Amino acid sequence: MAMGATGPVPKPESKGVSSAIVIIPARMAAQRLPGKPLADIGGLPMIVRALRQAEAADVGPVVVAAGDAEIVQAIESHGGRAVLTDPVLPSGSDRVRAALQAVDPDGRFDAVINLQGDMPFVDPATLAAVARLMAEESGCDIGTAVASEASVDDRNNPDVVKAVLAMTATDRGRALYFTRSTLYGDAPVWRHIGIYGYRRSALDRFCSAEPSPLERREKLEQLRALEMGLSIWAAVVNEAPMSVDNPADLEAVRASLSS
Repeated sequence: MAMGATGPVPKPESKGVSSAIVIIPARMAAQRLPGKPLADIGGLPMIVRALRQAEAADVGPVVVAAGDAEIVQAIESHGGRAVLTDPVLPSGSDRVRAALQAVDPDGRFDAVINLQGDMPFVDPATLAAVARLMAEESGCDIGTAVASEASVDDRNNPDVVKAVLAMTATDRGRALYFTRSTLYGDAPVWRHIGIYGYRRSALDRFCSAEPSPLERREKLEQLRALEMGLSIWAAVVNEAPMSVDNPADLEAVRASLSS
């Protein structure tokens, strides 16, 4: 249950892209980098930088689904909107769902885009591509994004999640599987980017289901959706954004500001 909100978010005028809202889940208790959302990056908390990138995408209103009051305070002090969600929610997807129910109880938004708060410099065009995919592919329950491998080393790296796609155009494809395993062959590997656009009904179904066998095996929650029969489509974007999972990532992101 969402614990704090200041009324429904107004629905913007349609721009022909998508009736979407962007929600960024964040909590302080990250295992490998506690306090991560408020980590300073060039004078701004990480979560505020993610908020600014989402706002620049201009696909709909942006709300932070915060697991802690400190995050709400940081967002509101920088002019953003945040909802305080139950701290015991098990995942970011559950936090997004709780915030959506709080700010849009009447279901005016057709799609919700889940942006991770640890992508402080995500390209706004990537969010726009996911929103456009949701608007144009009627059979898409969940939209996401992929980028071409950065090097052949990505194929063997279990930390790089690979998407196996049935391409329907040069800029999109339907997901057949996601894996951490090595992929063989001469074709480039698609690196999965952890941004998700959900139809509201798909988000409700997904959050109501138990973790699936393949999800547990690969430690990839999107496999639960595939096992449930939900259709996942991926937009091809130029590059994968830097994400912050540990102290070394944080230093790399900080260094990128001066490079």
